[in-house]
Amino acid sequence: MGNLLCCVQVDQSTVAIKERFGKFDEVLEPGCHCLPWFLGSQLAGHLTLRLQQLDVKCETKTKDNVFVNVVASIQYRALANKANDAFYKLSNTRSQIQAYVFDVIRASVPKLNLDDAFEQKNDIAKAVEDELEKAMSAYGYEIVQTLIVDIEPDAQVKRAMNEINAAARMRVAANEKAEAEKILQIKKAEGEAEAKYLSGLGIARQRQAIVDGLRDSVLGFSVNVPGTTAKDVMDMVLVTQYFDTMKEIGASSKSSAVFIPHGPGAVRDVATQIRDGLLQANLS
Repeated sequence: MGNLLCCVQVDQSTVAIKERFGKFDEVLEPGCHCLPWFLGSQLAGHLTLRLQQLDVKCETKTKDNVFVNVVASIQYRALANKANDAFYKLSNTRSQIQAYVFDVIRASVPKLNLDDAFEQKNDIAKAVEDELEKAMSAYGYEIVQTLIVDIEPDAQVKRAMNEINAAARMRVAANEKAEAEKILQIKKAEGEAEAKYLSGLGIARQRQAIVDGLRDSVLGFSVNVPGTTAKDVMDMVLVTQYFDTMKEIGASSKSSAVFIPHGPGAVRDVATQIRDGLLQANLS
């Protein structure tokens, strides 16, 4: 009915290309337009002004000889003031954009190592966008945004990268564990040294107390029992301690202490050895 009445409708966010006898005449904006077909006017087609997206997957090789698939998302749209260029100059817009993306990616990524490619995705996207903007503006298209959405290496390369990362983390964990064990060993050694020091102080004080007690015993016995010498008193004290020790050993069922030679007479030999050692120490 619209064609019979020479009227056409152009939808919102769309423009129509009007020709007259096969030659471009004008661009029709959204709305209702008179198109006298009997005067040679006709619609050549419609052109959308909406934002479009093209996902391009490009296989290329990095500087360290790793093949990767780079996925780029190109967001573009036709310019209303250059609608005739966008309609007539390109027969396949998406193929043209894809060719430029391939060219830029395959020129940029081989200059980078794999790790650098991941880190410099924005630089690659910027290079693609600049090249597309320069090329497609002549054809009436605007490049709104270019994104590198994924860089996917081979599955074996990904597995190797994960293993390298896991090994590095395990190495760090091992170092931390060794450092913790080192600290524990140091603290344990410090504790043992402190314990031995305190034990030595206790033993020294114990022996000092024994010496003081023996001295008091010898002096008291010599005063109370006239005619006894310090040697007699020491022999008697040693014999008393000998029998006390035998008593304690006999009271314990699991004792493994053995005196060789064994017998009360051996006490005199022990006393003689102690006395001779003290005398030799004084002489030296």
